[in-house]
Amino acid sequence: MLKRFALSLILLLGLVGAPQLAHAQGGSVSETFSSQEIVDRGHEFFGSVAQGLASLVERAVSQYGLPNAYILGDEAGGAIFAGARYGEGTMYTRNQGEHPLFWQGPSIGFDIGGDGSKVMMLVYNLNSVSNVYGRYPGVDGSAYVVGGLGMTVMSYGDVVMVPIRSGVGARLGVNVGYLNFTQTPTWNPF
Repeated sequence: MLKRFALSLILLLGLVGAPQLAHAQGGSVSETFSSQEIVDRGHEFFGSVAQGLASLVERAVSQYGLPNAYILGDEAGGAIFAGARYGEGTMYTRNQGEHPLFWQGPSIGFDIGGDGSKVMMLVYNLNSVSNVYGRYPGVDGSAYVVGGLGMTVMSYGDVVMVPIRSGVGARLGVNVGYLNFTQTPTWNPF
C-alpha cells in the first residue's frame, strides 16, 4: 500500500513538473516565418543594399522550407590565409521570444582581406532555443572590394543555418572554418 502511494506521488510530481522542465529548457520553437515576413524584415535591416535579398530568401525557402527562427546582427572578420570572424545579434522566434546571441570562429584557406557585414541568418529545424548553441562548420567564399550580398549554408546536428551577408571591405578568397554560437561574447575564436 505504501509502495503504491509513493509510486502514485512520484508519477503525479512527474506530470506536474514536466511542463516546467520543458519551459526551463527553452520550450519548442515550432512556428515558422513566411518568406514575405523574412524579406520585409531583411529590407528593413539591410536598407538599400538589399536588392537581391528576395531572390536569396526564395532560394533558401525552396531548398529548406520556412525558417522557424532568424538572426539579425553584425559581424567583422579578417584573414591572411588564417583568419577569424566575430559577430553578435539577436535571434527572433515566433513563440519563444528574442534571444541575444554571439558567434566567433576561425578559418583557414586561400583568403586575404577584411570585412564588416550586416547578417541575417535563417534558422531551420530549431526544436529548442538551446539547440542553436554549437559549432557550425562551413565553406565560405568572397570576392569584393566595396560590398556585396551573399549566402552560405551551415549545419550542426539537425539545425540548418543560412547566413545572408551584406558586406563592406576588401576580401578575396575561399576558406573553411566554423562559427561557434554562444550566449556570451568571447575573444577566443575556437
